[in-house]
Amino acid sequence: MRTRTISRTALGGVVVAVALVAALGLSACAGGPTNSDSSAEGSNGGINTATDTETSAYHKITAADAKALMDEGDVTVVDVRTPQEYADGHVPGSVNIPNEDITTTPPDGLNKDDTLIVYCRTGVRSKQASDKLVSMGFTNVNDMGGIVDWTYDTVKGTTPNGD
Repeated sequence: MRTRTISRTALGGVVVAVALVAALGLSACAGGPTNSDSSAEGSNGGINTATDTETSAYHKITAADAKALMDEGDVTVVDVRTPQEYADGHVPGSVNIPNEDITTTPPDGLNKDDTLIVYCRTGVRSKQASDKLVSMGFTNVNDMGGIVDWTYDTVKGTTPNGD
């Protein structure tokens, strides 16, 4: 029987590679930078990835929070799904502006000072759209996530009220 041996150098390289992959995996699962450090460098190792305006302009909220904001009034609800998804069922009063249509200029009908509630199907596109809106200078963007979490009434059709 032939026995194969691995040199200490090769084994050390494998251990280092595994440790590096594990560290990268754990860092990918960690939450984003917090805003608890008031230093100019931020709290993420000295790299400032968001300005104070961007951080304060974006809010992750629940469907219940969104419903409460809607009940208070004076909000614009933005469905960033495709027109077909919107027609199949959407939050009453929401306007359809597909995520793909949100580029570098503010979408028609939205003002930068509007209080926005943004949603999609599961939350991926709403986060992308919210980030784009904040980067354009929108000051109050509330990311509700997905309509899958919306336990309230929906309407079908191509208009905000389901007509």
